[in-house]
Order: sequence, then structure tokens, then C-alpha cells
Amino acid sequence: MALKPWHLARRTFLMGTGVSLGLPWLECMTSQADEAPTRTARRFCAMYFGFGVGLPKPNSEHAMWRWFPDGEGDCYQFTESLRPLETHRDNLTVLGGLSHPNGRKMGGHDTGDTFLTGALLNNKFLRNTISVDQVIANAYEDQTRFSSLVLSTDGGVGEPTRSSTLSYNDKGRPLPALNQPQQIFNRFFGSGDADSLARRRRLKSAAGMLDRVLDDSRSLRLRLGKNDRDKLDEYLASVRQIEERVQRAQRWLEIPRPELRDEERDLLHLESDDKAPLLFIRTMYDLIYLAFRTDSTRVATYQITNMADASSKAGKFPQLQGWKDSLHTLAHAWNKPEGAAKLGKWDRFMAEQFSYFLSRLAAAPEENGSILDNSVILYGSSNSQTHNNNNYPLLLAGGRQLGLHHGRFLKFGSDVPMANLLMTMLDCVGTPRKQFADSTGRLDALVTA
Repeated sequence: MALKPWHLARRTFLMGTGVSLGLPWLECMTSQADEAPTRTARRFCAMYFGFGVGLPKPNSEHAMWRWFPDGEGDCYQFTESLRPLETHRDNLTVLGGLSHPNGRKMGGHDTGDTFLTGALLNNKFLRNTISVDQVIANAYEDQTRFSSLVLSTDGGVGEPTRSSTLSYNDKGRPLPALNQPQQIFNRFFGSGDADSLARRRRLKSAAGMLDRVLDDSRSLRLRLGKNDRDKLDEYLASVRQIEERVQRAQRWLEIPRPELRDEERDLLHLESDDKAPLLFIRTMYDLIYLAFRTDSTRVATYQITNMADASSKAGKFPQLQGWKDSLHTLAHAWNKPEGAAKLGKWDRFMAEQFSYFLSRLAAAPEENGSILDNSVILYGSSNSQTHNNNNYPLLLAGGRQLGLHHGRFLKFGSDVPMANLLMTMLDCVGTPRKQFADSTGRLDALVTA
């Protein structure tokens, strides 16, 4: 059966001279009898900030700047620190009490590396494990041009216990984060004719080398003993994984990169850098939004600030935004006169930017709700305060079409590991696991009204 005049395929492009324009979802993009049914994309995104939040005592004169809300359940009230998120109350849950048990054994500044892994890092063992975002990325890598988008303010990988990335592969190795808006934009949305030609040559060369490796292995294997054959087979399995990645990359070269609408381009500030925190943070959020809207990837991480101090670009954000102190100093002064209010106002600034991001996702319709409805969004820190690795400040947003129920402040006991939250998120995005890190189960309260 042919498509009716008012029906369009989900991946419809407008083609012109040297231009391909990817359309957003339209109501006429419905599944037809002659098309395979499509399931709305499920997405995951995690944002991280270092050094915890303001937590003055509930009855103190600065209690209004306490990050965690007053009350609990669906009767809670936001304090001034999270007030900008009031408009998204029905699309988010505040979580209290959770932390990584392994994180409690580590130094106060050492836990950012394990926010999405739950691993134990110490002086004797600095090898991480796979992060939850990469579990999801590996599951969906065949379905998008990029398996994941890894961002941070400082970029690169940093160093152990002072990481500049949230993402780790299945060997526990850090994945370098991107931190230059123009570079990120060019990679995801650039026309890249010259770049494409160069990439074709690189991929062809890589494919040729892999073919030669595999050909040589056949004759070599016949001359090896059992133990060496096993080692060779293990090596060849990794080679075949690389071969599969090369083949996927070659396929995506034939598909035009998405173009953006003029109004979306106008919102971007690709010239922004870490010297202008507000524009920089919002531009990074905008790039994640555009990557999701164009289905360029379904997984993103963004380390807004890390646990480094003097060496961190992000550590200077408060000063650049008008505060007198660096983030490190600001966080350490939470219990000094006026210190709680200063840190609380910084928390509110961060909440304003996160609210901006949620608004963009909520305003983007899809076949099944909005992008926000089909995305699981984690926002938080691995410290409650500078050297306190208990009771992480965490927000879970979105995913209402994926089974999440919101509008509550849920408090958990210290015996509940954060890995249970990660397990629950894996379920929601369609990549369930029997175990992740030190999980003991799932957080059923998140998926029950």
C-alpha cells in the first residue's frame, strides 16, 4: 500500500542543491501498513556538578537555601535553591539518601569519576568500570550516527579522581569529553564534504588493514597450540569489533547529516567559551537537545563542573558569573556567615540552566509525547557537601512515557545504593541488566504512582 498524500516517512529529508534538511516529527509521520512499525526513541542523559550543594541546618536563618526540599512525598516544597524548577515539578523527582557505598570509602574530592559507574577507586586500584551511559550506548550504537555525546567544561579525560569526563568504556577507560561548541556542532551537523572524503579514505585504509589481519590469522592459527589459539581468538574478537565499527561508520557516510532550522541556529552561541558561564552552559545544553531532536545520538553526558580545584576551568565559573569566590572556596564556606546563602544562590543559578534544558526538551513534540517524555535525565553530584560522600543531591527528570512517575521528593535509607537508581534507569530506556555495580534491586517507588 502506498503512502497517502498526508503521510510521510519518519526519516524524511528535504533535498536541494547541496542541502539536506532533516524534518522534525510531524503528525503525518505515522506508521503505515507498508512500513515496519517504529518505536519512539528512548534516550538517556546525565549532568554532573562537583562539590555538592548548600545544606544549612533546617532551622537556621539560611534554611531557605537548603538544596533539598521541605517535606517529602508529593507534599514537598522547593526551597530557594531549586525554585526555578517549580515549572517542571510534574516532570521530575527529587531523590535523597542515595550514594555509592564504594564512594563513601573514597576521599571527598575523589568521587566524580564513579558517579555513573559505582566503582571503587583508591591508591592501589585506579581502574574504573563501564559507566551506565555506555551500557545504553552500546545497546543502541547501530541505530544512530553517534553512539553517544560526551561533554564537559574542561574537556579531555583529566586524571584519576579528578576526571573531566563521566563516561567510561567496557574496559573502564575514560572517554574524552568535548568542550568546544563549534567543534561539537561541526562534528554533528557540519556538511563536511572535504571531511567526508578524508574519512572515506581513512575507513577504506582501516578496512584493508583489518582484512589483511584476518587473512593472516587463518594460516597462523593452524600452527598454534590450544592456549595460543585461545589467545589469538580473543584478540581476533576485538579485531572483529573494530571491523563492525568501521562498517557502521561507512554506512553512515551515505546518509546526509541533519540540517537545522533557522530559529534553532539563531539560538546557538557557538562562539561562547568557558569565560562566559551562562552562555557556555546553555549552548552545551542546546547541543544535547539538537543531537536528540535529530536522532544523531540517544545518549549524552555533560560534566558541568568537576572535583578539581585550581586546575579546573569550571571552578572559576562562580567568579566569572559575579561571585567573589571560586567554586571550591564557595563550597568550603557553606557553614560560615553568609556562606550558605552564597552557595545556595549558586545552586539556584545551576537550577535555572537545568530548567532551561528541560523546557527545550518538553517543547519538542514527538510521535509519543515530547523528547522529555521519552528521555531519562539524571542531574546531580557525588557529594552532598565538599567532603561528604553520603546523601547525593539528585534529580531524575523526564521519562513519563517510559514508566517514570514524578512530582515527589523520595527519601531512601543509607542502605540503598545509587546503583539501584542506575538499574531502574536502564530498565526505563529498554536496556535491562540483572546487575550493575553493587545494585541490590530496583527503585520501584520511581515507577509507581
